[in-house]
Amino acid sequence: MGTKSHQQSAADLVVRCAIITCSDTRTVETDTSGAYIRSALEENGYQVAAYELIKDEPAQIRGMLENYVKEGIDVVLINGGTGIARRDTTYDAVASMLEKTLPGFGEIFRMLSYDEIGAASILSRAIAGSIGETLVFSMPGSTGAVRLAMDKLIAPDLRHLVWEIREH
Repeated sequence: MGTKSHQQSAADLVVRCAIITCSDTRTVETDTSGAYIRSALEENGYQVAAYELIKDEPAQIRGMLENYVKEGIDVVLINGGTGIARRDTTYDAVASMLEKTLPGFGEIFRMLSYDEIGAASILSRAIAGSIGETLVFSMPGSTGAVRLAMDKLIAPDLRHLVWEIREH
């Protein structure tokens, strides 16, 4: 079976998603990135089962991921905390838990980001992979970065990715 056939097999798949915004400063009212993730998921027919706004604290991030994996959430989408500032710990927390990585996500994200923001794209530590049968995407917190990741990489093929992790 080729990619097109896999995508057709996954076309009717129900995909349950959780959104986590990691920020020390945002509130639910000012979280435009989390709101964009929600709208992109809903516009593409994915279910939003949970939304959390938490501090960029590794123990909190790991705890939330563990809970979502136990609950059987298909996809966790995290935004924020992927830079290199001292408080940016999301990447490290997520990377320490991934059982399999999807290096292409971060690589292609940075390539596309380079077209938009230039050399500053190397500051991003966007990462994706799986924990059990749960896919995890961790992207920068800026709304522009979230829009890029959701529109170009995640939303278009999310059912196929979930189908792959479930079926194989």
